[in-house]
Amino acid sequence: MTAYLNALGLVCALGRDQAEVARRLFAGDCSGMREADGWVPDKRVVVGAVTGELSPLPGESRNNQLLHEAALQIEAPLRAAVERFGPQRVGVVLGTSTSGIEEASQGIAEYLREGRFPPGYDYAQQELSAPAVFLANWLRVSGPAYVISTACTSGARALLSARRLLDLGLCDAVVCGGVDSLCKLTLNGFTALEAMSGERCNPFSVNRSGINIGEGAALFLMTREANAEGGNIALLGAGASSDAYHISAPEPAGKGALAAMQKALDSAGLKPAQIDYLNLHGTATRHNDAMESLAVNGLFGARLACSSSKAMTGHTLGAAGALEAALCWLSLAHGQLPPHLWDGQQDPELAPLNLIGPGQRLHAGGPHHLMSNSFAFGGNNISLILGDTP
Repeated sequence: MTAYLNALGLVCALGRDQAEVARRLFAGDCSGMREADGWVPDKRVVVGAVTGELSPLPGESRNNQLLHEAALQIEAPLRAAVERFGPQRVGVVLGTSTSGIEEASQGIAEYLREGRFPPGYDYAQQELSAPAVFLANWLRVSGPAYVISTACTSGARALLSARRLLDLGLCDAVVCGGVDSLCKLTLNGFTALEAMSGERCNPFSVNRSGINIGEGAALFLMTREANAEGGNIALLGAGASSDAYHISAPEPAGKGALAAMQKALDSAGLKPAQIDYLNLHGTATRHNDAMESLAVNGLFGARLACSSSKAMTGHTLGAAGALEAALCWLSLAHGQLPPHLWDGQQDPELAPLNLIGPGQRLHAGGPHHLMSNSFAFGGNNISLILGDTP
């Protein structure tokens, strides 16, 4: 069954709505990636922060504020779906890894200093279920509502899970996507792993030195039918694997990544030659880029147009899979492809990839098929295929 992605709301370092994100994405604008103090002791780090004020939500985390902003962009089609199908037939599936852990950290720090929690602190802010509970309450829906937290594949898994709810007949519409906010716990954790770069990330370069962290939210309305809002853009296929090679390092030969991509192709009924573009996981760490280039080259050769968007958004962790699916959605809607931003210094030890520059467009006509990869700790792998259906 085809699962149509009928509306898209998103916010990230590239911008605060579809139009701004698309304009800066296709221009290769990485100005949203900035050095910042205060996240890691005695160190400035490059982060992809959402700038400007978010709508105040008393008692809610920044994570839910980001989610709310994405939801407000598509409130009309969301409310229309609830009205059409009924609140019990609309589900909510979201991916996150941080939820409200930054607010929790601040609250615990004040408790240790002052012997009391700050006003407005609520333990429920940090529960992983908080984004789904918040969104279900805001929409007043009573269908299945839950959060998936599988590290950097969370947002992609949310789309896969939403499609299953439709396939099983449990829902007629699912609000799905991912959200994560910047927090000290995450940035210090990746610093401890020596995975953080001191400059803008440089995926697949011989000079790559690690990741940048970002924040953002991407939210889709998924249904069995296309509508005017989303045109005919659909989730055509999805593949998942878990190689369980190591708690934080990817399997070097890319076996799990290759399995996820092949399963996505099988799910969509497509051959490798029918994929027009691949949004790489492309974190700019030594091991991930080596593994992914090997897996992608092994399946597609060196001809497939590829790019990593993380130099423009940062790695948004639990939101990344949904956000990068959203960038593919924008590519299908605009007929353009995101450029790969790097120093152009190819690592001779990596399997070759066709890393595209600015100005590349999808071929005239269609249909088009775009793949997005997401890989996570524990050997957790997801590949999604989006396309414009006839």
